[in-house]
Amino acid sequence: MPQYTIGLSVLSSNNDIKARRKNASVEARRILSLLENCPLDKSNIAKDAQGRPFFPGRAVDFSIAHSGLLAAVSLARGENLRAACDIERIRPRAKAPEIAENFFSANEAKYLYPRGKFDETRFYEIWTLKECFLKLRGLSVFDMAASPSFIGDNGEGFTFAAAISSPLTFRLYGLSDGCGSYILASAIEGIDERAQTQPEIRWFSQSAFDCKIIAEIKAAPRPAETVNPKR
Repeated sequence: MPQYTIGLSVLSSNNDIKARRKNASVEARRILSLLENCPLDKSNIAKDAQGRPFFPGRAVDFSIAHSGLLAAVSLARGENLRAACDIERIRPRAKAPEIAENFFSANEAKYLYPRGKFDETRFYEIWTLKECFLKLRGLSVFDMAASPSFIGDNGEGFTFAAAISSPLTFRLYGLSDGCGSYILASAIEGIDERAQTQPEIRWFSQSAFDCKIIAEIKAAPRPAETVNPKR
């Protein structure tokens, strides 16, 4: 059984936002049930003091996310492991430059303007990585300013600029089909770099998007050992 899995599903198109969000939540629980090979509902899931969902009494950690027509679940099996994921449909967002100015680091803000023009795809790359970190720590989007920077000096190259107590790996993916493009970020904490940390990606719908990895960001417990991968 894989130690680390990312489950994805394409939802049926629905113009009603409330209905789509409800369907996404139901689909996320279906994916969890299939990954765990047992039926699950709200009664099987508890929340810790920070509001982070978990399975009581089980060495399994999970995170769910949805945006547009995609639902995502990341799941890690093993003691002291934590998993997180976030997914965002790439779309125009009028306040994106303002959000970046208020909540992104100076290096991240510089990364958003290649050739002097605001890049929406890059905005969602940073946003999803930050959301992953917040979910790992049981924080919310309102704590965005507390998230570490994911871009190195001069606005170039992905990195992770915070001290940590256990190994941590982030992965960034681009997903697309004829109807839209998405950014997916995943994170797993607690697996030693020598162990297998590459997630198994599984689709739980009849259709699937093309999925390509954009970046892998590994951080060791000592900041000096943090890897700064090239894009």
